[in-house]
Amino acid sequence: MARIDTNEKKIAEILTRGVEEIIEKDHLEKALRSGKQLRIKLGFDPTSPSIHIGRAIVLRKLRAFQDLGHKVVFIVGDFTAQVGDPSDKLEKRPMLTKEEIKKNLKSYKAQVGKIINLSKAEFKFNAKWLSRLGFSEIAELAESFTVSQMLSRRNFKERFEKNEEISTREFMYPLMQGYDSFVVKADVELGGFDQLFNLTAGRTIQKHYGMSAQDVLTTQMLEGTDGRKMSSSWGNVITITEEPSEMFGKLMSVKDELVKKYLTLCTNLSLEEIERVSALHPKEAKTRLATEVVTIYHGEAVAKKAAENFKKKFAQKDMLVDAEVIKSNEDLDASEIMKHFGVESKSEIRRLIAQGGIQVNGAKVSNDAEIAFSGEEIVVQKGRVVKRFVRN
Repeated sequence: MARIDTNEKKIAEILTRGVEEIIEKDHLEKALRSGKQLRIKLGFDPTSPSIHIGRAIVLRKLRAFQDLGHKVVFIVGDFTAQVGDPSDKLEKRPMLTKEEIKKNLKSYKAQVGKIINLSKAEFKFNAKWLSRLGFSEIAELAESFTVSQMLSRRNFKERFEKNEEISTREFMYPLMQGYDSFVVKADVELGGFDQLFNLTAGRTIQKHYGMSAQDVLTTQMLEGTDGRKMSSSWGNVITITEEPSEMFGKLMSVKDELVKKYLTLCTNLSLEEIERVSALHPKEAKTRLATEVVTIYHGEAVAKKAAENFKKKFAQKDMLVDAEVIKSNEDLDASEIMKHFGVESKSEIRRLIAQGGIQVNGAKVSNDAEIAFSGEEIVVQKGRVVKRFVRN
């Protein structure tokens, strides 16, 4: 049996940082303090091939419970994905085919393994039990809910009042997610706040089958690159498989007012450090944010390189605004190019190169052969002076 960490400060942070709502908070807090190993459940439907950092928030919360010594149970909804989760949807969600799900699953376990320790976790697929249910068993499961209870769900209620179509299939989704909780004997289930109805359905169904009801913890939702809730279906995501430079650049474009929230939900920084970073100039705060997130998913060295590349790219872009443009119909060698900077001798060119004083297209040159114009455009910089050489 794993040793359970009952550190008060760690428990307090798990129950508050990035948390939207807890059902039976006092019960959960008492259980965490007891030293008993709890079974903490989280499920994802593979609706897209990559997990985004918004969904990673609850995965990171799962890892926090794991770090205290609790048994985490990650469920891949390969069966529920075929049905489609209606959470926070104001129209009927299309069903995924088995082929689409199989394609999306290719690197799913590896992605989850970037955040939780798979060697100490249970990794399950809910098709294993849901696909085996017969009609009589499904009827027994359906008996745990009434139609009026289903229509109390906000998005169902709004669609019903507008006389919009609601499929009976959509009513089945929370029943299946709740049945997962019964099968894996969950003590606690985690999810985003948009999952609250499905999570509480687990409590209802566990009680229907004579089991103690799980506690529920929901995490805050993260806005995406367009300010709306981050969602793969809207394409406003930053995925954990994103190339480092692309990830860094997207994080640098986060709205200023969201930086503190991103730091809180997506990084390992202490709350005290987050307060300090949030007080910095927005550009500095975003640079720290981007560096921290890229470090989590790609490593410190890669994050440092991404930061350098971003700085170089945009510093270069800023300089080009006022750069003098020199047009030529002919190829130019180092001597001809450097004359435009007031450098006449080859020895002076070599001295500047040795001192790292000349850059071509943002990179320092090591010999004069690298200072040559033979294409459509090059950007040459000597000190703070920048000139663009282009075809006439």
